[in-house]
Amino acid sequence: MDAAFTAEQDEIRRTLREILGKRCGPDEVKAAVRTAAGHDRELWQQLAQQLGLPGIAIAEEYGGVGCSPADLALACEETGRALLPSPLLATAALCVPLITALGTEAQRSALLPPLATGGLTAALAVSGPALATALALTGEDPSGQWSGGGRAGGVQARVVTADAAGSGGDRRLYGEAAQVLDGHSAGLLLVAAHTGGFARSRTQLFLVREDAPGLVRSRQAVLDETRPQARIELRDVPAELLGDEGADVLGALAATGRTAAAVLAAEAVGAAGQALARTVEYVRQREQFGRAIGSFQAVKHRLADLYVRVQAARSAAYYAAWDPDQGGLALAQALETLRVTAGEAIQLHGGIGFTWEHDAHFYFKRAAADELLFGPVHRLRAHAADRAGLFADPAAAPVGAPAASSAPPPPAPTPTPTSPRTSPPPPAQEKVAV
Repeated sequence: MDAAFTAEQDEIRRTLREILGKRCGPDEVKAAVRTAAGHDRELWQQLAQQLGLPGIAIAEEYGGVGCSPADLALACEETGRALLPSPLLATAALCVPLITALGTEAQRSALLPPLATGGLTAALAVSGPALATALALTGEDPSGQWSGGGRAGGVQARVVTADAAGSGGDRRLYGEAAQVLDGHSAGLLLVAAHTGGFARSRTQLFLVREDAPGLVRSRQAVLDETRPQARIELRDVPAELLGDEGADVLGALAATGRTAAAVLAAEAVGAAGQALARTVEYVRQREQFGRAIGSFQAVKHRLADLYVRVQAARSAAYYAAWDPDQGGLALAQALETLRVTAGEAIQLHGGIGFTWEHDAHFYFKRAAADELLFGPVHRLRAHAADRAGLFADPAAAPVGAPAASSAPPPPAPTPTPTSPRTSPPPPAQEKVAV
């Protein structure tokens, strides 16, 4: 393993940081999130055309750059530094891997090129607050009950004009999904729906265009404005099945969740590092008792602890970018680091830091919102520990292993009497009242 970054990766990071430094300051972010799209469309097109940002992890045959998800994670570290409001996460980290893994050749050829160029954005719609469960970040549900489970709630799919064998035909979706990232502005929706009724219950993904009849989308008021979310209502909406009937949708969602966790971890580390850098800059300038508050030893200790946290989380995020199976643990550490760093940033900014409109609160809102969407941290760690078997019962032998011997353990050796030459224990000391 070579942990050093290549010249191309360093150039992508340098160029992206330069562009975002000019176009994505605090005032620009506040202006972008208050637009109808929730992001700066002109900046999004610039990032797509100059850097190919949405197509970094898309194969060259479909118009992408042809890099790995690790390159996408490194790019997202820079977008996290600037708290860039964009459909990058929803499109490149969530929807593109699903279309690549499950879509037919015709679907990939039709959808991936416009997604790579930024002309089309996509969003993953999951019913209820079940995004972390659907991506297998905080737990696994082999039955897919989070999508509806054949009962009321969720999104239900039914087949109309099916053939004699009961397969094929047009699909219609009915239900709703909340907390859909960039769902109000995405041109394409990947909707997770329950199909097959109770007897043949399964979860499948469907493609829904933004102009589909019966589709109602409304933007929601959320804590973190840089993560715009929408409520999707589907009222007998025509949809296209992604892939074929026998596709392993739950497995593809879990694989996408591991990659997305690495991307989110890198993004959170970028935000935490920038929050720390801005705090260090502030304590160097703010004076109290005739000296900069950053010169006080108590402040130095707190900043040093934050620096160690950020560097440890960055190392975990880089390792997860190389090995996505470690994405859950890296995401837990990164989200916790961002929450602690943002909280300390508010504290060290003093009275001005406690004002809701201060820039430090953007990082705190991002930490809280991401933990609500993809966490919480303790569940991320618990699921990662379960997958690693850290708390498995060692006495439970696997199937086919020889059974443990049922013979009783040998008796404990009888203690031998004290030898005459052994010195007796010292007498107890007598208590004397003083």
